[in-house]
This record gives sequence, structure tokens and C-alpha cells, in this order.
Amino acid sequence: MTEERLTKATVAECALRLADEEGLEAVTIRRLAKERRVTPMALYWHFKNKDELLLGMVDHALSGVRAAPGSGDPWQKRLRVVFETVVDVMRAHPSLPDLLHSVDKTQTESFTRATNDTLALLTDAGFTLDEGYWVAGYLLNAAMGLVAGQPDCPASIPPEQAGEWRRQRRIQLESLPSDRYPKMVELAASYRQELDLDHYYAFSVDLVIAGVEAMAAARQR
Repeated sequence: MTEERLTKATVAECALRLADEEGLEAVTIRRLAKERRVTPMALYWHFKNKDELLLGMVDHALSGVRAAPGSGDPWQKRLRVVFETVVDVMRAHPSLPDLLHSVDKTQTESFTRATNDTLALLTDAGFTLDEGYWVAGYLLNAAMGLVAGQPDCPASIPPEQAGEWRRQRRIQLESLPSDRYPKMVELAASYRQELDLDHYYAFSVDLVIAGVEAMAAARQR
């Protein structure tokens, strides 16, 4: 790689990949320079320090979260698209929750724009500005929770070990007293095969958005 090909976006993308694979603590200017085969000074041209780099990673990760204000679609559909996009970003970047907790995300353009867009949608839905802000925060944390609580192998389990992990989980549930926990024992059968992730996430998005829509509808009544 040459220094001329470096941009803020390519550096941030490389940093996100490194954080996803090895954890946020692995992200340093020196390590990134090694990954990009440039000198550390080449990276300082784009990010003055690690704090700026972390903010740049957030800004890059959330750059696609938009409410499409000119689409003409009802607020319900546009809010769903925003939420689905955030969930997809969380799935693509498992390091993002830790990253969001480690920086002041309100200093980034992407997060501020996404929050403003979401507030506009929720205002259209009939929520006050304060209530809209609470809902927006709930949606962000819900996206994190859906990915972190994915009911299958944790992201830390290598793919080649997934089958054994599911077998152990099934045995654990099957060993519970069936007279006390009959449904938990029955649930063990679901670990005989890989989770249908598309169904899980579609169901979860429906569940979360349905709650917001129901509250908005109740207010209008």
C-alpha cells in the first residue's frame, strides 16, 4: 500500500476489521500502520490521535444509517429501514457496541444525523421530542441486544467448533429436571441444527417496531 491511497474511510475500515477480529484494544496507530504497510505518520495525517481514530470508526460504521427523508414513505416504513440498517451494522461489526460505549458518539456526524432523522420520524409518529429521544435510545440498545443475545453460538466461537457448542448446549438443557422445566427441556431440540438467523432477525425487528407503532397508535386514539 502507498500513502497516497490512504483515506479516512480506508483507515477507519481497516481499524473496524481489526477491532472485530481481535478486540478494540488491538486498535493502535502503530498496529494500523503495520496493517496498511505505511508509517505511523501517514495515519496521523488523517487522525491526530487514537481518540480521533475511534470517533472516525463510529462515523464510518454508521455512515449508511439514514431515514431517506425524500422517499415519501410513511414514518413506520422509514423507521423500520433505519432500525434494520442499525441491526445490520451491529451484525457486521461486533466491536461496535464496545466502541460506542468508549467514545462520545454525539461528536460524530453520522450518529448525530441518524439521531436527528430518527427524532423527525418519531415526531411525525406523535411522540414529544423528549419521548422520541428515549425511543431512539431504546432502538439503539435493542439493536445491540439482539446481536449480543443471538440465541445460537456466541461470536467468539470459531465456526469449526459451532457443532460441538450446540451439542453441549443441547445436553445441558436435556439434563434439566423435566418435571420442573418441561419447556426448557423441549427447547433443547432446537439446538440440533443451526439457527435460522434471517428468521430470528426478521422476527426481532418486527417485535421491536411493533411496540413503537402500537404506542404511537394508542396516542393517536
